[in-house]
This record gives sequence, structure tokens and C-alpha cells, in this order.
Amino acid sequence: MVFAQIVAGSTPPEATTLSVVELAIKGGFMMVPIILSSFVAVYIFVERILTINKANQNPDAFIGRIKEMVLKGDIQAARMLCSQFDSPIARMIEKGVARIGSPLKNIEASIENVAKIELFKLEKNLSILATVSGAAPMMGFLGTVIGMVEAFIAIAQEEGSVSPKLLSSGIYTAMITTVAGLVVGIIAYLAYNYLVTRVSKVVHKMEYSSIEFIDLLQEPR
Repeated sequence: MVFAQIVAGSTPPEATTLSVVELAIKGGFMMVPIILSSFVAVYIFVERILTINKANQNPDAFIGRIKEMVLKGDIQAARMLCSQFDSPIARMIEKGVARIGSPLKNIEASIENVAKIELFKLEKNLSILATVSGAAPMMGFLGTVIGMVEAFIAIAQEEGSVSPKLLSSGIYTAMITTVAGLVVGIIAYLAYNYLVTRVSKVVHKMEYSSIEFIDLLQEPR
């Protein structure tokens, strides 16, 4: 076909390309909440990654120094060392060190309470990310349904035969929101599961460190 047009002295029509912004505009008003939810998902992911990386420090050296100080009976130095580290493990151990001399059950309960608070801080806004992963595709489908309804209304209002261009343009405009919603939802879902995995690793380190500290208090002096 192209060769025949060139032989005939005419050039084939140029394919129209749309930018991302133009596609978003054609998607209709439902693209607004989808785009906003994508910004929210990116912000939460970056903020949580920075927080989790800060909390995911190797506690071996820290626990080793705490052991030495506690075995020497230098409780004040151990508390000062804990205050120098900004991590969930350090705050848990600091609470345990502050309760040395109390019954072991009370120390365990104090450490457990701090651990619950630190876990809540680590999981902050993860529920919002999970909501975005589920809501974005649904908003996309809603935008598609609205677009299809508008397309059929336009077809019904046409007099005479309906042009294929009118039908196809209405359908691809409606499908834009589905694509956008699925893309945002899939990325948010993967980000959520990745963050949950990272939080689980931090929690494992917190549990291991607390067990080591409790074992230390039970060692004979």
C-alpha cells in the first residue's frame, strides 16, 4: 500500500503520536485521582525506604559493647551508648538497661512494649500504600466505564452511520484510565510487598537482639 502511494506520487499519512500528558488529558477526570495516588505511592515508598534503611543496622557490634558494659556493672555507660544510636534496637535495649534490677518479667514486658511502638513506626503509612495498590486499578476501571458510557452516548447522538474513527477514539480514550490504574496499582503492590519484607528483616533483628539481652541478664556473675 505504501509503495503504491509512492508510485502514484502521494505520501502516506503520518501517524499521530500523543505524549504522556496528552494521553493523561484524554483519559478524563478520573486520571486526576490516579495520578495523585501515584505521587502518594512514590512518596511513601521513598520515605519508608529511608526510615527502614536507618533502622536496619547491624546490631552485633552494638550488642557486644552493651554486654561488656553490663557485665562490668557500668549501667550508666550502657545507657549513654544506647542514646547515641538512633535505631529501634538501641531504644529497646536502653529500656531494658534502665530496668536492670527489676524482675526479669518486668524487663521483658518493657522491652516488648518498646518493640511494639517501634514496629508501629516502621509500618507507618504502609496501609496507605496497600490501599493505593487496590484502589488505583478500580479507579481505572471506573474511568473506563464512564468513558465507554460517554462514547455510546456520542454514538447514539450521531445522525446516520457512525464513523469508525468516532467509535475507536472513544474506546481508546476510555481504556487509558485502565492502563494508568493498572500500572499504578502493580507498582504500588510490588513496593508494598518489598517494604513488608524489609520490615520483617528489621523485626527479626529486634527479636534476636532482645533475646540476647535477656540471656545476658540471666548469665551468672
